[in-house]
Amino acid sequence: MVDAFRADPPAICDPHGGDKPVHYPALRNGLITLPVAVLLMLAVAFGTSAFVHGQLLSLGSSLWHDYNTLRYDMDKPVCDPQPDIDAEVRRRTTDRPAKTDSLFDAGPADPQAIRRSLESRRDECRQTLALYDYNRTETAMASLRVFRAIELGAGRINDIGQTWQPRILILLIIFGGLMALLGNEQIALRPPVSRLDHRAAAAAQLAVHLAMVVSAIAWIRVDTGGDAALNELWLLGFVALSLASVYRLIRVPRDARASSPSPLRAGLAIPLYCWLGLISLLYFFAVEDYLAGPVVQLTKMIRFADLYTGIGLFVWVGMMLKHTRIAELLFGLFRSWEMRPEFVVLLVVLASAWPTAYTGASGIFVLAIGAVIYQELRIAGVYRQLAIASTAMSGSMGVVLNPCLMVVIIAALNRQVTTDQLYGWGHYVFALSALVFCGFIYLTRKTRPYLATPDEALPGTLRALVPLVPYFLISIAVILVYGHLIGQRFNAFSAPVILPLLMLVLLFYDRWRARRLHQARLVAADCGQDRAPDYEPAGFGNALGAATAETATLIGALLLLMVLSIIFGGVMERSGVMDLFPNQLGNIWLATAALVVMLVIIGMIMDPYGAIILVSATLAPVAYDNGVNPVHFWMMVLVAFELGYLSPPVALNQLLTRQVVGESEVAAARAEVADDPSFWRRHEAMLLPIAVMSTALLLVAFAPLVFVALFRGLSP
Repeated sequence: MVDAFRADPPAICDPHGGDKPVHYPALRNGLITLPVAVLLMLAVAFGTSAFVHGQLLSLGSSLWHDYNTLRYDMDKPVCDPQPDIDAEVRRRTTDRPAKTDSLFDAGPADPQAIRRSLESRRDECRQTLALYDYNRTETAMASLRVFRAIELGAGRINDIGQTWQPRILILLIIFGGLMALLGNEQIALRPPVSRLDHRAAAAAQLAVHLAMVVSAIAWIRVDTGGDAALNELWLLGFVALSLASVYRLIRVPRDARASSPSPLRAGLAIPLYCWLGLISLLYFFAVEDYLAGPVVQLTKMIRFADLYTGIGLFVWVGMMLKHTRIAELLFGLFRSWEMRPEFVVLLVVLASAWPTAYTGASGIFVLAIGAVIYQELRIAGVYRQLAIASTAMSGSMGVVLNPCLMVVIIAALNRQVTTDQLYGWGHYVFALSALVFCGFIYLTRKTRPYLATPDEALPGTLRALVPLVPYFLISIAVILVYGHLIGQRFNAFSAPVILPLLMLVLLFYDRWRARRLHQARLVAADCGQDRAPDYEPAGFGNALGAATAETATLIGALLLLMVLSIIFGGVMERSGVMDLFPNQLGNIWLATAALVVMLVIIGMIMDPYGAIILVSATLAPVAYDNGVNPVHFWMMVLVAFELGYLSPPVALNQLLTRQVVGESEVAAARAEVADDPSFWRRHEAMLLPIAVMSTALLLVAFAPLVFVALFRGLSP
């Protein structure tokens, strides 16, 4: 793995057979990529230590009945197991004053009560001494002492992990933010192109970071009894981001065009988190005169540090998957069926729902897997507009499925609903969204449906399945190891830990297998049986380094947006803006319509986790008071958020798609349809996801009301 971070790594070739190898700057492979790789591995190690420690405690209890009493050496009790009870009773009864004037005098001493008390103390002393002797005897065994040392060591590592989890998150934000800032790859409505664009973006970032430095200093002065190291880490992080912003302000990229005369276009190049930050900081500094306010809001993020760290781990998994042949081999299963591109889109988008439920949010899924999905859709012949649209909404249908963490958070914050209720109705919402999506794809298709017969396709499918067998076996083996040795099933809570380890093993095997195939092709070329390969496949170290470099940039851009989104959510909560929403809306139809509009707007400007916390505290009580069923309301929330993430003016999932696909592909998609007379075809990448999710939202929001109204009208 050392070669992954050397100063001038070799070119990393596209694992899917691209003509040109991909080059990564040396900076990414050293100063920033290595710390990010270490932080991600620490997050996996600390997460695994919690599972390991729990399993060791369970194993210890099964091997030794009283393992909890044997985990530590007991101190010898200081008591007398053979007291002279008769003498003590006589002493206490004869030494007591015969007469007292005390108002609280209890009367003459009861010898029997004194005797019972002394006997109880004697029995307790004997039990404690017996436990001490048992502890000494058992802990003298070498097997117990070795096991106990391992278990206590795992416990200490787990305690360190609990302490370091917030620090890992902050460091990921800092290093990832530096990577995105220096590479000009922050999430904005349009990428910076001109010199004015770059300077406007850098100036806005500098203003936000300096203001956060002021807020961090103010909070350190106030929070004298808090975690000083955590507060200082925030301060150092924003100082580092400020210095990087100064560098970017002074040094504009060489390929930047001459400054555009349009300040409006330059404003669109300012990262989204800067706009959220400028509004939030203006409120805290000017309206509330509360300098520490912005950093105080970040305690909400620290409270769920493992959740946000999991975002980075999922993105890492996706980037490693991108540098394997797994997606290519999976799509190879369907090539012999000669599917039309639209049918491939249906399969991909519907199949993406399940992994989205494990990542916890559609935006995270787009960042993690979007590049792979787009690449394979293009290889399958899907035109660019449809491929971009499919990538943007690839995770939008899975947020209602088990075991999505968004549903778990909703149930934890709202006692009116349970996860079983939400997951149960989530399957119906998913089926409805899938049906709507299939309908739009069928109505807007460019080709007639076609599918090869099983007799024609099955032989090719079986041949394509053979190379996938080792990947399936490795995946099953890793999951079984966790399930049986560590005692942790694969679920939403363990997935952020298991998947990175699984992908590391798969990446190692894939790169080893690719090199073996490369050697076989070289031998065949020497014998004149095949054409020599164009390039040598990347090794495990280089592929891992490239995946980590891409991960750092993507998680930096996303986590910084989440940081300022949380602060902005605090502004909305503290400013009373949400209180302007009326508590009584006349009837359930008006209430539902107003709530839908408000939820879509919130989905446009906030990250999903922060938005759920805000809605739980503000809009949820309004919905309940207006007669909206709690389960119905939260199904509306999840679908409305997804529509918000796909809708202008922000369209976050579209921006994330552009982030992973690349601006050149988006520009090529626009160029392909520039002369098309159909408005739908020219803007299909944006219109298709909006049409699907808005139709699904209207059905989810109002179909139950229509059903209830009809039922009441038909009932006697």
